[in-house]
Amino acid sequence: MKPTKIELYNDNFQNYKRYGIPKAQLVIADIPYNLGTNAYGSSPEWYNGGDNSNGESRKAGKAFFNSDFNFNIAEYFHFCNRLLKKEPEKSNGRGKSSDAPCMIIFCAFQQIPTVIKYAEKYGFKNYIHLTFIKNYSAQVLKANMRVVGATEHALVLYRNKLPKFRNGGHMVFDWLKWERDNKNVYPKIHPTQKPVNVLKRLIEIFTDEGDVVIDPCAGSGTTLRACAELNRSCYGFEIDKRFCKDAQEKMLVNIQLAL
Repeated sequence: MKPTKIELYNDNFQNYKRYGIPKAQLVIADIPYNLGTNAYGSSPEWYNGGDNSNGESRKAGKAFFNSDFNFNIAEYFHFCNRLLKKEPEKSNGRGKSSDAPCMIIFCAFQQIPTVIKYAEKYGFKNYIHLTFIKNYSAQVLKANMRVVGATEHALVLYRNKLPKFRNGGHMVFDWLKWERDNKNVYPKIHPTQKPVNVLKRLIEIFTDEGDVVIDPCAGSGTTLRACAELNRSCYGFEIDKRFCKDAQEKMLVNIQLAL
């Protein structure tokens, strides 16, 4: 079994060179959805106690975080292109998966055309759209007046060759179940935190044990936790000091002591 590393940096991913980290087989991130001051617009948290009769809460008209206003997607792709390994020149033979790397981006449905456009500009000419099916919805406000959203979306982006693919002998559909984490096992830290179980499924499909995964927007550290449990090395970057501290002290504390 290859030795692995789990490291989280309170820094911008643009500064990756100062840490001497290896190139990744997989870059996976949940980019800001650019909701701005409407971040809690469909959530009961807009109101005190979740009840509109109590008046608006401190979250009304507030963004999740500052990057909702200043996230530069072109800059993101420029650097992520450097974070990934080069594609192998040789294939693994007819009918076999290549060892090519890929990138996975979680994004809002409305962001998909923009992500595809910028991805192509920076060399990621191909994509697979993934849809995650929930059995609940956060859009509870006015649910008696409209259809509510119960899906999440991601794009698997790759350059020329189909990426490494480990399906375990089973078909992998372009829709997957959104399995919520047990909060007693995985603490809730971040408002848009992705479940460890969902991340583990994706990491298992597109990497092998010992491979390197990088999360440029690490947030709660769930990607790092998923990699640690799957024996993958993972390097995460998080610019928010509070999220980084909580991730280190809550999500990764036992993992870091063990590695």
